[in-house]
Amino acid sequence: MPKFAANLTMLFNEHAFLDRFGAAAASGFRGVEFLFPYAFEVDQIADRLHTHKLELVLHNLPAGNWEAGERGIACHPDRVSEFQHGVGDAIRYAKALKVKQLNCLVGIQPKGVSHEAARATLVSNLRFAADKLKAEGIRLLIEPINTFDIPGFFLSGTKQAVDLIQDTGSDNLFVQYDIYHMQRMEGELANTIKANLPMIKHVQLADNPGRFEPGTGEINYRYLFAFLDGIGYDGWIGCEYKPKAGTVEGLGWRTAHDAWQGSV
Repeated sequence: MPKFAANLTMLFNEHAFLDRFGAAAASGFRGVEFLFPYAFEVDQIADRLHTHKLELVLHNLPAGNWEAGERGIACHPDRVSEFQHGVGDAIRYAKALKVKQLNCLVGIQPKGVSHEAARATLVSNLRFAADKLKAEGIRLLIEPINTFDIPGFFLSGTKQAVDLIQDTGSDNLFVQYDIYHMQRMEGELANTIKANLPMIKHVQLADNPGRFEPGTGEINYRYLFAFLDGIGYDGWIGCEYKPKAGTVEGLGWRTAHDAWQGSV
């Protein structure tokens, strides 16, 4: 049976961020994830996790100026020192919050920078981050993202991610597979997941079109949940979708898709 984590960046957003932990626990979630913890003190988040008996399963490395539209800086040749400093910040939070894996949003290819230069920077930065995280017992993940939602995003396919991992030479770099993004870019979800299962350490979901909850679009989530279970995927599945009509109102997909047996 899959383990589902509530993505607190997108779910329970009827509440202030720190109140979303309690709302997630009250709805039966035992795992949570979110984009970034850095706007809050470590103790604030740790207290919410402890109080509500939640596991924080994932957050991202710092990704530049999010409000200004940046979506990661790992492929930016002029931001290497900033990236490396961010790795240190991410490790500090992850260790305090007992997070076992961190995701690196690789970023949009900068204007005026060649594909080759951006890729070389990315490989070097990923090698640096993977090594630093390995020393702390933390996995590093990279996530392909569709270029309809984020034009110019440097990493947009599963094979591209696997090739990057091979080129770093690291045994501590894996794939975060977002079903929504890869449905838009590739399709062929089940076969791609199965073929790359050893490299996939985290899965996220949303339906397409609209990025709403399962059951609102074209993806056969009843099949995929059973498939993931059948091939032995034992990681978390992050629920990173936009609630179509309120978070709690939209949680009926869990039982409708035979994906929920109470708290997990």
